[in-house]
Amino acid sequence: MEDSKKRESWGSRFGFIMATAGFAIGLGNVWRFPYMVGENGGGAFLLTYVLICAVICVPLFIEEVSLGRKMQLNPVSGMRKATKKGSPWVLIGWFGSIAALLIMSYYLMIIGWIFAYLFKVALGTFNGASAAEISNIFDTLVSSPIEVFMYTIPPAIILGLIVTRGLKDGVEKACKIMMPTLFIMLIILAIRSITLPGAWEGIQWYFTPDFSKINSSTILAALGQAFFSVGIGMAAAFMYGSYLKPKESDIPKDGILVILFDMLIAIIAGLVIFPALFAFKMMPDAGPGLIFLTMPKLFAQLPGGNFFGAIFFFLLILASFSTGVGFIEALASTTSELCNIKRKKAVWVTIGVMLILGIPSILSQGPWAHVLIFGKNIFDLVDYISGNVLLTSGALLLSLYTAFVWKFENFMEDTNMGASNFKISKSWKVLVCYVIPVVVTIILITGLV
Repeated sequence: MEDSKKRESWGSRFGFIMATAGFAIGLGNVWRFPYMVGENGGGAFLLTYVLICAVICVPLFIEEVSLGRKMQLNPVSGMRKATKKGSPWVLIGWFGSIAALLIMSYYLMIIGWIFAYLFKVALGTFNGASAAEISNIFDTLVSSPIEVFMYTIPPAIILGLIVTRGLKDGVEKACKIMMPTLFIMLIILAIRSITLPGAWEGIQWYFTPDFSKINSSTILAALGQAFFSVGIGMAAAFMYGSYLKPKESDIPKDGILVILFDMLIAIIAGLVIFPALFAFKMMPDAGPGLIFLTMPKLFAQLPGGNFFGAIFFFLLILASFSTGVGFIEALASTTSELCNIKRKKAVWVTIGVMLILGIPSILSQGPWAHVLIFGKNIFDLVDYISGNVLLTSGALLLSLYTAFVWKFENFMEDTNMGASNFKISKSWKVLVCYVIPVVVTIILITGLV
């Protein structure tokens, strides 16, 4: 029945690139990437990350988008069509969908924190506050479940309204606006940061690799960040690929453009943060709290800091929305097709489930902080299961399916359909069939251990 339905398709190539890049570009670029760079040696991590994105993430991303285009269905139904219902390869679709649902359950909580900080920074809450006072403001916010939950409601509704408008009028149109806006705002903040007195030291630290700091830990951290940032195995690339017209889309070139744009945004985000941190003699290794604990203090010291701080946290909201739209689109479309319900109903059901599933993560930062499962609080456990287990397992299955079931020659032929001057060549075979499955297996084992 699903094959006979007229499937939506992208209105333009630019719309597909912006929406797909928008999904890849999110808090992983503007929140996670800077603190990972700060914890792993600056330029050494940056160089490793760029190489991994080019060698590992580009082929995997192209595989997922191409498989989606070939199947013209959601990830679960698509893999059933590719093999059969009950086949272990259908887990590619299920793992991606469940991981996306779990990630969005706590992603909404983090968007809620950012929403709160947008107002706090704009209203001057951090003006004159010491580092200890800023830390206390953050701790008070995240440990107040009702306040956090109320801050998650507006972004959840906005995301729902975008996706209910459909692919062209909702997802595509929103990303055409959000992504260029995000890019321009980042450039403005980066220029402000690198022109501060003393910023050059931060620029040197960021771009000069200290090769003595490149070790197995750095490489594994960069692998994990690349997967998280690009969105490998999260169902959205498969779903977005399924909206492409088989003979009218250039997957190899567009896939590379998406990854390049994703890397560029991450690199510029580092230029916003590190030159300013060094200019004000602040440490870059603050960890996951880098943005929430360090940036308010930073903006409080800048002329016009409240204005630039509000821009920064609004930018974070844009980044989180572009990713959230991708997650909700993939999950709602899958729900609509599997359960045979209308799209709008599927969107609001999906968002409702996300909000409910997010409550334990919100409570784990406050009243349920003492509740530990396998030594982790609920938020950390959900993050661990979705990221270390489901995403990496899905990526491993995808790489194995491509190598041993789809077969490289068929993958190459299917992917090159519609391609222009850049195509998948036979020289990719060793990388696709051997190197990537081994690397992803190492990531999975390391993540589990």
